[in-house]
Amino acid sequence: MVIVLSRPAEAGNVGAVCRAMKTMGLSRLRIVAPEFSLKDTQNEAVCRARAVHAFDIWEGVEFFDTLRDAVQDCAIVIGTTARRGRYRKQVTMTPSELAAFLKDHDRSNCSGKTALVFGNERTGLSEQEIEFCNLASHIPVSEAFPSLNISHAVQVYTYELFIAMGGSGAVKGQWVPLDQKAVEVLVKDITDNLKLLGFYKQAGRDEQERFFRDLFSRAAITEREGRYFASLITKAVRLTLKGNT
Repeated sequence: MVIVLSRPAEAGNVGAVCRAMKTMGLSRLRIVAPEFSLKDTQNEAVCRARAVHAFDIWEGVEFFDTLRDAVQDCAIVIGTTARRGRYRKQVTMTPSELAAFLKDHDRSNCSGKTALVFGNERTGLSEQEIEFCNLASHIPVSEAFPSLNISHAVQVYTYELFIAMGGSGAVKGQWVPLDQKAVEVLVKDITDNLKLLGFYKQAGRDEQERFFRDLFSRAAITEREGRYFASLITKAVRLTLKGNT
């Protein structure tokens, strides 16, 4: 995936875009005809400050004179726009729809083959630029204030792409519910212990297993919670059996 900024007006915004990209694992940034001076040391300082620890993205930026030049090696070009019109594509996708589309069409690796294009901060992409793109995408926003900073827009898209492409690995403290295989193991552990107490001298285990399975699935308990619950049952059974001996 390549992020393309067409005619960006402010170096600070480019720095913020670098940060948004790096947090979602993207590193390829191309800039078309920037409206700020690339040789101005103050612009570079502002960009560095906004990029924080993602200035390496800026250092690897590729510059082009035209959008056509910037996307010559890309198989698909997606333009972002909030406006509609005869020359602005009749149908557009939301960021989540776009991410799903790219995943379904096996473009998840997209090493330079998919370009996501953002326009100038004030005017967005021109009609000619949108017409040049293969697809259009928009971020649904409130009509009362339909304005997003370019770096915020990039963050929304890169987040959706990151999630869709499987980049959402579990982190410490994240709520990850048990899958059905783990639920089955947990239910068997619990009912095996209850069997030791004589719970199933008559029919009823199958019904109780379904009850626990459905209950745990609806509650979406985590692995830690499952282990804790199973350990409570195990301890209660052991204490009961010990007391009966």
